[in-house]
Amino acid sequence: MEVNEGVLISEFLKALDLVGTFVFALSGAVSGVRRRIDLFGVLVLSFVAATAGGIVRDVLIGATPPAAIQDWRYITLSLAAGFVTFYWYPLVAKVKSPILVFDALGLGLFAVAGAGKALAFHLGPGAAVLMGMLTGIGGGIARDILVAEVPVVFTAELYAVAALAGAAIVVIGDSVFGSSAPAAAIGGVVCVALRLMAIRKGWKLPVAQQLD
Repeated sequence: MEVNEGVLISEFLKALDLVGTFVFALSGAVSGVRRRIDLFGVLVLSFVAATAGGIVRDVLIGATPPAAIQDWRYITLSLAAGFVTFYWYPLVAKVKSPILVFDALGLGLFAVAGAGKALAFHLGPGAAVLMGMLTGIGGGIARDILVAEVPVVFTAELYAVAALAGAAIVVIGDSVFGSSAPAAAIGGVVCVALRLMAIRKGWKLPVAQQLD
């Protein structure tokens, strides 16, 4: 029974990771199309945005080769999102502020999936929370650097904090109930809701005051 439960949790986390991959790939592709980058560039941005955080996480926790390279589904979903956005951008653009929406959804999915995978590899609670945050923000950082922008994590409303909150809920749920799967759903919702509310309300962390 414990083996079956472990398999179910593993598959649940993999499903979250794959959905997050597609959503983050959309945000990368939208960013490329808006800057009139060619098809190859859009596909590169979609793949990098979707997989950079997960690749760094897997290397750090010893899950090598990284799932994004080993499993064909990650590459396929990333490229599919790139092609869909490139050829049907008007449909994708109908979503209000598509980059922000896709980015928030991907952030929540990746934060909880990253924390859950870190726990599965027997990392401690603090390290698991950090791995969840890194998984969530890594792709966005790589995407923004490639298009010569200051990464959104340094300027946006409660970006990394939202990822930390979602990952922390997963870790607490695993610690209290012995299972990260139910907590992952709650953590993902909290992360996305916090991020979208921060955008709507303009919630930001304080910045240092400087003399003019």
